[in-house]
Amino acid sequence: MVGSAFEGEDVVQEALAKAIEAWPAAGVVERPESWLYRIAHNAALDVLRRRKRQAALQARLEPGEPPAAADRRVAAAASLATLLCLPAAQRPCVVLIDVLGHSLAEATEILDVSLPAAKAALHRGRSRLRTIAETPDGPASSLSPEDRSRLVAYADRFNARDFDALRALLAEDVRLDLANRTRLAGRKEVSDYFTRYSQVEDWRVAPGLAEGRPALLVSDPADPDGAVLWVVLLDWAGARIAAIRDFRYARYVTENLAVVRL
Repeated sequence: MVGSAFEGEDVVQEALAKAIEAWPAAGVVERPESWLYRIAHNAALDVLRRRKRQAALQARLEPGEPPAAADRRVAAAASLATLLCLPAAQRPCVVLIDVLGHSLAEATEILDVSLPAAKAALHRGRSRLRTIAETPDGPASSLSPEDRSRLVAYADRFNARDFDALRALLAEDVRLDLANRTRLAGRKEVSDYFTRYSQVEDWRVAPGLAEGRPALLVSDPADPDGAVLWVVLLDWAGARIAAIRDFRYARYVTENLAVVRL
């Protein structure tokens, strides 16, 4: 729905928090899945209203393929960024029916819309995806030479276990989000983050991009293929580290993540 594994994780957390808050006044919830999906859907819409649309990725139709089958295939193969190009009213219908396999009736119940409205949204969403499939890719995200050099230096120090040097880079008001575990703020508290990494040997980092953002791509040093297990996002304020978002304990986010090694 939001076209980003990172923001999708945020939406899940926000939706669960809202569900817990609403539960006492909700009465008997006969279909919890549909009830939760509506909450998550609204939370996703809030995110989309605050974000710019992302570039569509190319997807091509097979010559001679029946239109209905082509619609389903294009929707199922569409990347998160491609689905993001659909208007908010069309996207959930396409996701529920063509990606997740729900029936039209189930989709109308989950989205709390009429059957004609769902049919119209599905038709328009499929048509839009066909148009996107014929659109060339947009330019790839890139880093400035300064940002690239800074990220590579950070990765080198991390691999060298020079954590004192990394602590020295922390801004006084640095923030840490260790997804699914804890959130810390301030240089003194966040400094302990590096201590925890110094105590384990199951990681090696490489500089890269995750959804176009500067990141450390973490793999198992014993894995010859170097598969990315989780990522660490970094935000900078000048020469200081302003924020760290580490997905060590939320590795499922990596399943839907577009990463590029530098």
